[in-house]
Amino acid sequence: MKQEQAVLALADGTIFKGKSIGALGQVNGEIVFNTSMTGYQEILTDPSYAKQIVTLTYPHIGNTGTNDEDIESDNVWSSGLVIRSLSETESSWRNKNSLSDYLRNNNIIGISDIDTRKLTRIIRSKGAQGASIFAGQSIIENEVIEKAQAFEGLAGLDLAKEVTTSANYHWTEGTWRGDIKNSEFKVTVIDFGIKKNILRILADRGYKLNVVSAQTSSEEILEMEPNGVFLSNGPGDPEPCDYAVETIKKLSEQKMPLFGICLGHQLLALSLGGRTSKMKFGHHGANHPVQDIKTKKVSVSSQNHGFTVEETSLPKTVKVTHKSLFDGTVQGIEHETLPLFSFQGHPEASPGPHDLKYLFERFEENMKKNA
Repeated sequence: MKQEQAVLALADGTIFKGKSIGALGQVNGEIVFNTSMTGYQEILTDPSYAKQIVTLTYPHIGNTGTNDEDIESDNVWSSGLVIRSLSETESSWRNKNSLSDYLRNNNIIGISDIDTRKLTRIIRSKGAQGASIFAGQSIIENEVIEKAQAFEGLAGLDLAKEVTTSANYHWTEGTWRGDIKNSEFKVTVIDFGIKKNILRILADRGYKLNVVSAQTSSEEILEMEPNGVFLSNGPGDPEPCDYAVETIKKLSEQKMPLFGICLGHQLLALSLGGRTSKMKFGHHGANHPVQDIKTKKVSVSSQNHGFTVEETSLPKTVKVTHKSLFDGTVQGIEHETLPLFSFQGHPEASPGPHDLKYLFERFEENMKKNA
């Protein structure tokens, strides 16, 4: 199939010319970069990337094709994809479709054959900004730049409502690794943009899982009589999610064991009186070193967030448990007397390392103490 021309424009006026690798048309979003070497399909289907155009810094993408197992949700949430070079062949026993076909089938616009190193340097120096991709004929560069400048950004944007489940459901599917153990614990998962692999790992521990929408009230959750509540990852700015903050606050007052990750971590911090702020270009990748403050152990983590918890805003009853060794930002918090804790990254990875899976054990210990 003949490749159409494509253009990527940034809000600062920078233009990159390349080739179309997905659907034809135009799309806006916040441009970010991800340093993962693998896992492009998991990245595309991670709801945390809603309204973002993802640049993959690893140069050669698409060599394993796509399959039905590596999706993290039922949709492709990334607004667009930017890569250096598209593999001409796919080599994997699980391959079902090429990356290009996958993008076209999901109506996602992508661009290749651009200098992603230059693009990444721009994002690092100027910060994440509005961007626009146009793929097809009759490209007018000034119009593409205007589209990029028209994107208002993610600050103040509540996206959890857009990506959450439309109906509550039970989850029983585990991972393919090992047997699912038995457990009497019931866990309610609040879906702010949940990834399937998080649910699989929770199911592996034998929990009876009820997944509920982002706007579910504390009263509805308590009626389910859970032993613990998991606060999932998700996209956008945490501060507009006042409904979630209120629910988490009321659950905390009932001394309910809570474990939050990513957006759930930020919402827990807000419910405890903390503040969050927009980062310059965020953390997106599978090689981020994080240190446990108590043990001094360093773990490599998978990260995907553009907002952070402000350490100085946290009350004295909340201690920081983990910090990023890249920039010193807060990566984990824990309440001194209540069974509440959270982590900024994705401890289940997908893609990435599994160094922080011990946090799921800590969640279970809190549930045992409060059974």
